[in-house]
Amino acid sequence: MIKILTIVGARPQFIKAAAVSRVIRSQYAGRIDELLVHTGQHYDKNMSKVFFDELDIPHPRFNLEISGGSHGAMTGRMLEAIETVMLAEKPDWVLIYGDTNSTLAGALAAAKLHIPVAHVEAGLRSFNMRMPEEVNRILADRVSNRLFCPTETAVENLAREGVTAGVSLVGDVMYDVSLYYRDVARSRSDALARLGLEEGKYVLATCHRAENTDDPSRLREIGLALADLALNQPVVLPVHPRTAKILAEQGLTASMKDVTLVEPLPFLDMIRLEQSARVIVTDSGGVQKEAFFYDVPCVTMRDETEWVETVELGWNVLTGASREAIVAAVSAPVRPGSKGDDPYGDGAAASKIVESLSA
Repeated sequence: MIKILTIVGARPQFIKAAAVSRVIRSQYAGRIDELLVHTGQHYDKNMSKVFFDELDIPHPRFNLEISGGSHGAMTGRMLEAIETVMLAEKPDWVLIYGDTNSTLAGALAAAKLHIPVAHVEAGLRSFNMRMPEEVNRILADRVSNRLFCPTETAVENLAREGVTAGVSLVGDVMYDVSLYYRDVARSRSDALARLGLEEGKYVLATCHRAENTDDPSRLREIGLALADLALNQPVVLPVHPRTAKILAEQGLTASMKDVTLVEPLPFLDMIRLEQSARVIVTDSGGVQKEAFFYDVPCVTMRDETEWVETVELGWNVLTGASREAIVAAVSAPVRPGSKGDDPYGDGAAASKIVESLSA
């Protein structure tokens, strides 16, 4: 029996873990024992528990309940707690996802205990070392034994850094998830009716990156851009509690009175809104890809993106945090007719990952 310790802590990781966990339970029962560790990085029930329920992920064997504080303090507390779990459970593999503090803590704890590390979404680079996520993903890749890349670009990034051993191009597990839940969301979510939205006639926005939320001038530009857009069409902004607090502190909430501000949405509601939006405005890597998967134009409020394929193929436009650029891009979104060869694989990334770990 192979024992895999899976580390998750944030919404995107829950979603990716759902695809891999489903393969383990359906095809490797009795051969692989997966123990889920939830660091608690996202503590709000709409950002964690609801995802386990909706995505049919086994509830965590360990819930560390670590959230808040500075990046260093949070990562340090996670590192200590995860190490305790690893010493007790002695897993054969530690499986990490993405680029959060939970990712880095899991990677470092395993490496120091000489436990093999497998990194899903390895090789992504924004080339912006001011982003905490960029630091996390680079360090995680350096100590990983299996590096599961979602794209050819990710493989090339690692090769340029001299990393070739243990690298596999498997495709994107988010694509697996989007295919699996696309129709489920349409049949089970009533988000459009509940919010009074019409198919293809609204803008869906998200904003959570520290580079935007922690910079008053950038956040103001974004808030005012969404307010401008809301004068002519419905704009829905699911707001992370931390972002909502900052908007209120900066007095932006009043300026955004025409924007529909809602709490973070359950997974199926979010997928339903993504599929039916006229255009998506975001700073989230995962949402950029989901827009691409669902053939919805995307405007990314960042100066760079790890998902360069979405830009190269014309489905995504980078605007930075410029009010004028955001409004212009949303007002006349580009919708290319073709995606060429799908850069994110064939929808079987999770199966390839589990097969590799089971060998």
